[in-house]
Amino acid sequence: MSSFAVVIPARYASERLPGKPLREIAGKFLVQHVFERATESAATEVIVATDDERILKAAEAFGATACMTDSRHRSGTERLAEVSRLRNWPDDRIVVNLQGDEPLMPPELINQCAALLQSASVAMATLASPFASAEVFNDPNIVKVIVDSNDDAIYFSRAAIPYSRSPRARDLAMGTAMHHHGIYAYRTGLLQKIVAAPRSAIEECEQLEQLRALEMGIRIRVGRPARRPGPGVDTEADLAEVERLIEARLEDGP
Repeated sequence: MSSFAVVIPARYASERLPGKPLREIAGKFLVQHVFERATESAATEVIVATDDERILKAAEAFGATACMTDSRHRSGTERLAEVSRLRNWPDDRIVVNLQGDEPLMPPELINQCAALLQSASVAMATLASPFASAEVFNDPNIVKVIVDSNDDAIYFSRAAIPYSRSPRARDLAMGTAMHHHGIYAYRTGLLQKIVAAPRSAIEECEQLEQLRALEMGIRIRVGRPARRPGPGVDTEADLAEVERLIEARLEDGP
């Protein structure tokens, strides 16, 4: 497998959970858990990219390489692109965007996402799993993706897509869409093209940065993970659930 870097965008001013990267889970910062999962992968570099001195200092204190980026960035993708420019990565360098609220992302899935770019025909990649329940499918905090016959994304949405016109079609809809996970892989050259393009209307509506790439005609390959990652953290309830899962894992031991 080609070498790759992982960048973890970590913004302090989260709308739904302010200060999210520095919220504590089982005695560690949320961003520290994410960093540890990334360092357990095959990545040759792992960088925390932030816009806040508090996160920068905390990351450096727990041993991470951290990079201060522009506070005006509106997405993690833009933060990654700045890191790649600052580090002079070549256009063919593979970089994985591991979102800073995914503390339960197994390291083998980071490798799996990066490996999808081994094929020259794949420009950008992500991961998605079947839905575990109707409750999760209908949760607007959970991003859904539908794919074509080649496993390339057709659309991402916070809505429960595809729309069911009858009660009988609800199970079909839930089986058609997949639960999108907070991880992407790109080559650096493509990453720069994406951030240079204007924000799209559908990106603004859904507040999903990957929709800009789709509107540009970029194919996003969607891999099915070998095992389902744990939940991401968007709300206080998510934070409590992730802490419960991590503490249970610590009690069970390796």
